[in-house]
Amino acid sequence: MTTDQTSVPNHHAHFRGFAGLAGFVAAATMVPGGAANASLVERIMGITARDTVADIGCGPGTAARRAARLGASVVGIDPAPVMLRVASFLTRRSSHAVRYTQGRAEALPLPDSSVTMAWSIASVHHWADLDAGLKEARRVLRPGGRLVAIERLSRPGATGLASHGWTLEQASAFAARCRAHGFSDARINRHGTGRRTKVSVMATAPEELT
Repeated sequence: MTTDQTSVPNHHAHFRGFAGLAGFVAAATMVPGGAANASLVERIMGITARDTVADIGCGPGTAARRAARLGASVVGIDPAPVMLRVASFLTRRSSHAVRYTQGRAEALPLPDSSVTMAWSIASVHHWADLDAGLKEARRVLRPGGRLVAIERLSRPGATGLASHGWTLEQASAFAARCRAHGFSDARINRHGTGRRTKVSVMATAPEELT
């Protein structure tokens, strides 16, 4: 990561994505850690049976399944077919349905104003285009709907796997970009301690689309 990338929220946009056997292995390793993220998003979003949720970059679907168990209508979206296959396999015996579909943050396969919540967990740092992704999030959210991005808190100058997350500077840059796209109340919060610390940015879609 070069110096001019230190404040860029999508600093791993060059990542080629998950595929093949390596993709299956990656999906499997995400499942145990995904439970903590699913619990966090449940707590900070207050999911209810009245909600319609878009899980952007759903991976193996852990958070999507948690939201469905709470009664929400959920669609899990991921660009990697391997992730969607694993997510579908893990959901096959659940009585709480989740619809999975292939798509990218920059081109969500959803109608306008169709969800009350949208989240992206540990994936915004891979978005190819932040502005396009935020424009799409605003498009699919109902007026007053909420967007949250959750990333592992990483230290400035981290490299390799340790850099797969956000520094506080990168979180602040994402919050600023949310405001530039018309979102309000873009708030940054830290969750947990030590190496398990997460950082979230939550923002609210405008009450009236412009």
